[in-house]
Amino acid sequence: MSGWPHPTSPYHAGEMRVQEQAGAREPAERIGRRSIRDYLSEQHRDFFSLLSYLFVGTVDAAGRPWASVLTGPAGFAHSPDPKRLTAASLLSPDDPAHAGLRLGAPVALVGMQLHTRRRNRLNGRIDRMGNASFEIKVDQSFGNCPQYIQAREPLVAADRSAAVRGRRLDGFDDAAEVIVASADTCFIATASLGAGADDPREGVDVSHRGGRLGFIRCRLVAGQIVLTIPDFAGNSFFNTLGNIAVNPVAGLFVPDFSTGAALSLTGRAEIVWEAEELESFAGAKRFLNIAVDETYLIENILPKCWTDVADAPQLAATGIWSEVEQARRHSI
Repeated sequence: MSGWPHPTSPYHAGEMRVQEQAGAREPAERIGRRSIRDYLSEQHRDFFSLLSYLFVGTVDAAGRPWASVLTGPAGFAHSPDPKRLTAASLLSPDDPAHAGLRLGAPVALVGMQLHTRRRNRLNGRIDRMGNASFEIKVDQSFGNCPQYIQAREPLVAADRSAAVRGRRLDGFDDAAEVIVASADTCFIATASLGAGADDPREGVDVSHRGGRLGFIRCRLVAGQIVLTIPDFAGNSFFNTLGNIAVNPVAGLFVPDFSTGAALSLTGRAEIVWEAEELESFAGAKRFLNIAVDETYLIENILPKCWTDVADAPQLAATGIWSEVEQARRHSI
């Protein structure tokens, strides 16, 4: 199948900058030109139609990224032709990512089957809005490897009779800390500086991150909550970090699979290339810091019952923050 059809690189300047700094520029360009398309392949079109949930990234009117999840019966997302994808689902007005679902806005999706560890990415712009659906014109589409995905499957669909309720938290309360501490999965939304413009390389991105319980650190720094997430080896496209390199803001969606709730936050983002903790955090190549500006707790957004987790095999070679702290104490 054809890959990237344009004479320019499939990456924008921020992505190329991070690829260069990570020593991955040449392979990223070679693989990207082959695997990044400006349409959905038949395989990806079929895959999206199987899903009952889609993770989404949007940008609000203030330019802040937010991540969330759309749910519906299998088939609620379908592709009428290779350049478009329609989702017969909208976010609750209580969800801060809702504001970014508007005509002409850039948007990103990652379609995932957590239990099979399949995932495909789509970035584009909304070219039709309905009362209960929207349609995306594809700018970029590509598959992702199954690394770091904790396999689980919903036993029942999300209960649509229970209204999705979101409330803004006054600071970062105990409930928020518990969700972060017990997380093995999160989704990060970012946007390039030119998101929404005519260049198909510029836009919103939403990416999956997975780890062992305790892979996200939550701490208070100068009166502000800062979350730190390790960046493990991936496909070397650096879509997330490339956006942050030129536009240092990010949204984070942290699911609580045990209750069907999620934590949604946005804040200032920073790539940490050098830190003493990198020496003792197994598998981490870099860290990503998010200084939290605004946080929401969203209830009833996910199914409440899932199968037991099957650990991603790659996670055996990765660390958690308690191990880093233990190593620090032993070195004193």
